[in-house]
Amino acid sequence: MKGLFFLGLTVGAAAFIQAQNKDSLKVREIEAVNFTKRLPVAKEIINVQKDVDSRNLGQDLPILLKNQTSIISTSDAGNGVGYTGFRIRGVEGKGINVMMNGVPYNDSESQGTFFVNVPDLTSSASQIVIQRGVGTSNNGVSAFGASINVISKEPEEKMYFKTDDSYGSFNTYKYSAEAGSGKFWKDRLSVMGRYTRIHSDGYIDRAFSKLDSYNFTALFEEGKTRLRLMAFGGKEKTYQAWNGIDRPTWETNPKFNYSGQYTDLVTGEEKFYDNETDNYQQNHYQLLWEQKFSDKWNLETTLHYTKGKGYYENYKRVDETDADATHYSNYNLPIPIVNGSPVDITDFIRKKWLNNDFYGAVSTLYGKLEQVDLNFGVVANQYYGRHFGNVTGVYFPQINEYEYYRNRSVKTELAGFAKALWRTGDHFEFFGDLQIRNIDYDTKILTAGDGEGGNLDKNWLFFNPKAGVNYKIGNGKVFLSYAHAHREPNRDDLMSDNEVKAEKLHDFEAGIEKQFGILAVTANLYYMYYVNQLVLNGELNNVGAFIRTNSGKSYRRGIEIGALAKLSKQWEVNGNVSLSQNRNLDFKIKNNGTLQNLGDTDISFSPNVIANVGLKFNPSKSFLFALTNQYVGKQYLNNTGDKNLQLKDYFLTDFNAQYQFTIAHNDIALKLLVNNLFNKKYVNNGAVYGGDPYYFSQAGTNFMFGISWKIQ
Repeated sequence: MKGLFFLGLTVGAAAFIQAQNKDSLKVREIEAVNFTKRLPVAKEIINVQKDVDSRNLGQDLPILLKNQTSIISTSDAGNGVGYTGFRIRGVEGKGINVMMNGVPYNDSESQGTFFVNVPDLTSSASQIVIQRGVGTSNNGVSAFGASINVISKEPEEKMYFKTDDSYGSFNTYKYSAEAGSGKFWKDRLSVMGRYTRIHSDGYIDRAFSKLDSYNFTALFEEGKTRLRLMAFGGKEKTYQAWNGIDRPTWETNPKFNYSGQYTDLVTGEEKFYDNETDNYQQNHYQLLWEQKFSDKWNLETTLHYTKGKGYYENYKRVDETDADATHYSNYNLPIPIVNGSPVDITDFIRKKWLNNDFYGAVSTLYGKLEQVDLNFGVVANQYYGRHFGNVTGVYFPQINEYEYYRNRSVKTELAGFAKALWRTGDHFEFFGDLQIRNIDYDTKILTAGDGEGGNLDKNWLFFNPKAGVNYKIGNGKVFLSYAHAHREPNRDDLMSDNEVKAEKLHDFEAGIEKQFGILAVTANLYYMYYVNQLVLNGELNNVGAFIRTNSGKSYRRGIEIGALAKLSKQWEVNGNVSLSQNRNLDFKIKNNGTLQNLGDTDISFSPNVIANVGLKFNPSKSFLFALTNQYVGKQYLNNTGDKNLQLKDYFLTDFNAQYQFTIAHNDIALKLLVNNLFNKKYVNNGAVYGGDPYYFSQAGTNFMFGISWKIQ
């Protein structure tokens, strides 16, 4: 471990490192990114083409980001395709503010980020900006662990056609085709489009994924005006794998999947329902207008609309723990009489639907006044969601598909922020940021059934101030910052407990970014003090989402260290290490109706150590070989401190290789990715059922091989 931590003095705030790296590929200067680079916050700015492309063979974005500072990635299917997620500084995806070109992506009600709905998103991205901690004011819900902004790439200046194809373990394959027109119509207009299909059988039994995605971009440029129209989205069908398995099953049959299991009442056989699936389609439309008024003032305005619709289907059998799920009365159905006797329960097949619309506008003004850089933003968004469910009987009597519940929700957000960065003298920069958010959430039951939905009318008004200072030291800087943030509960929190409280966070950060010859170093100290933090209690709801509870007072504190060393033209060492403490203070739970104080306990899913070490070797411009190692310390599945409910620490190694060459006007790249090189049996995610641990198994050694072919 000492050697690991020594080598772990490698890559944290990639924004600083890339600025020092002359070999970084050029991307268009973006005002929001340039402003972020100078802020006194912990951040990484990832150049997708340089840092991610050689590994982008079909796995989802959270998996491609798993070696960034303080990140742990998870996969329901066990191989990084389908439902995936991440945690940053121990904070789950609902506490991470994700944006696409500055437009909020977190689902308004659940606050979750479902990258399965936009497969192969990385192929259409140019940069990914990660701010850890509260960061600065963004569009959408407040960041309680980090914020991530995925910035789409733009059409190229010359006509091209590109295809990316890959195949690997578990019958995983990706077919992708992309074409660009180059500039035409007096060099004012350019368009590009991409279509991708991804399939995988998954590591877990029956955990298949069938994913389709597309991206279309049209760019118009005339003088100081830029208009960009984007349409992107995807369609997914995945077999459910969100239940996990108990410890004895994991030890003997780690690929086992309980989902869809039932007993055939006619034959008595144990079977698996073949359509225990999740089905969803999501389409995004964005119109981005950039207007440069002068060398000092620039306006960016985006109109956006997202349409989502889909359902999950599952088999509810009579011998399940949840007896209500198989009772006729729960579905507003009369109890039938069979052979003169009432039949209260039977097997049902349920479809639970979500049909939603999300639309709004985001506008940001950038300006300069002598030594002051200014940034003003306004946001207006509304979400309209329809929840309804259909049920079909399996045995006696047959029931035609019947709608047994319906409810609707409307969530409206109005927000504004103002930021200023003031340079004084040769060394100091002072930063200030004020944000105000107003959120209205109204949900009503239209047809009652199965305990779905509720009648709520909630309003929150939050004021979030932030401040910081940079002190320049040669080609680096030292910074201090403070941020205060609030975050409203999500739909599931409110349905579980109408009295649930909004979260409050005081975030203190101090860091250094410095270049020492061939070595670029970053270090960041943080202390995040929470009031009413919504922590995961280890239990899952009926769609595999973690249930949260207010924990009173709690904190997360730690140090994040990183660096990148260019040892020579051929060799590069990079990585990071995060050491932290994550504690609930005077944590209380109800035990058989009695309130029990457990004292100070570890926050769930928050390991004290996360470290990554990478080694890259470029023997020539054509070849790339990379070895990446990740160590994750033990973590608890709930907040009780019960050592029986722990995930063990693990150490993983991945290997990546790429060979690039040109034939005529064809640029060709051959790529190889080997995950879990040493076949480690490990678990990075779990849950608690009836006081016992359940695990989400991850694949052993697996590979992907791909070819990229570009014609210009």
